[in-house]
Amino acid sequence: MAVTIKDVAKLANVAPSTVSRVIANNPRISEKTKRKVRKAMSELGYHPNFIARSLASKSSDVLGIIMPKSGDGSFLNPFFPTVMKGLSQAAHDDRLGLQITTGITEEEIYGEVEKMVHGGRVDGLILLYSKVGDKVLHYLRKANFPFVVIGKPYQYESSISHVDNDNFQAGKDVAQYLLDCGHTDIAFIGGNADLVVTIERVKGYEAALKEAGIPMRKEYAIHEDFMLEGGKEAVKRLMNLENSPTALIVADDFMSLGVLNMLDELGIDVPGDISVFSFNNVLLAQLSKPPLSSVDINIESLGYQAVKLLLTRIKEPDSPAMRMIVPYQLVLRSSVAEINGGRNQ
Repeated sequence: MAVTIKDVAKLANVAPSTVSRVIANNPRISEKTKRKVRKAMSELGYHPNFIARSLASKSSDVLGIIMPKSGDGSFLNPFFPTVMKGLSQAAHDDRLGLQITTGITEEEIYGEVEKMVHGGRVDGLILLYSKVGDKVLHYLRKANFPFVVIGKPYQYESSISHVDNDNFQAGKDVAQYLLDCGHTDIAFIGGNADLVVTIERVKGYEAALKEAGIPMRKEYAIHEDFMLEGGKEAVKRLMNLENSPTALIVADDFMSLGVLNMLDELGIDVPGDISVFSFNNVLLAQLSKPPLSSVDINIESLGYQAVKLLLTRIKEPDSPAMRMIVPYQLVLRSSVAEINGGRNQ
């Protein structure tokens, strides 16, 4: 015979309505009561019928996650499994499911998002990227559907809830650190030029050079995919310049691995001949040779806070849009060296 809510309530010595509220993760129920009820559920082997609950509440208890198009190799980049860890933890805290969607093309992603919204599959959506002229963002805004962006929206920033780092300041801080180390020939290897994260970091890099009175060289700013091959191609172009850089800022650790590989193939020593500073501080940064100096952008926290923001949008649809800035830290390792006296100047 199937175990019922009444059986759980009897074992936990609470009312059946309390069991229902615990299943719904009602914030008014104390943690002590929640633990007692969940223990009873576990002992009895009771599993809530979430489909029935969804039909009754008109809620799916599922959040949609929109990845960049798979043709960009996003599944290979450690950023995404790391941010998923934060998303999953926050969803687990509120007993919610996650549904991930992507596509080979942007049109495929757009079509999948339409199905998720119109089919009632999800209660809200989280975009794991922000780019110029994104059709999905415009669609969700027009549809007035709850969504949150990880990254600064290119448009409508004040009316779209988003979680981000201060990427302008991070780019500026990295460039300033390299300037303080004595470098003046500093190149920037960024990802797709349409990604807002790249745009903001480049602006910060340019601002630091301008304040130091160093002319910006167009040939020193290169945009490639956030991939190993993208990093390799960028290095080839930069090292073939008549006045090649002494330091590289690379917008992503995964791309930096390609940069380090190509520099090694060319017989260029890091940091003896050239310094490299990266972003994201994923495990690759610690394991690379040499270990990479990298900006820790607290990726898990970006994911975790995105879920919390989205739940607020779902529960309070008329509340103002919110912006959450997650702090970052410069993690110094052995891929950067001082030149020309560096900090002793």
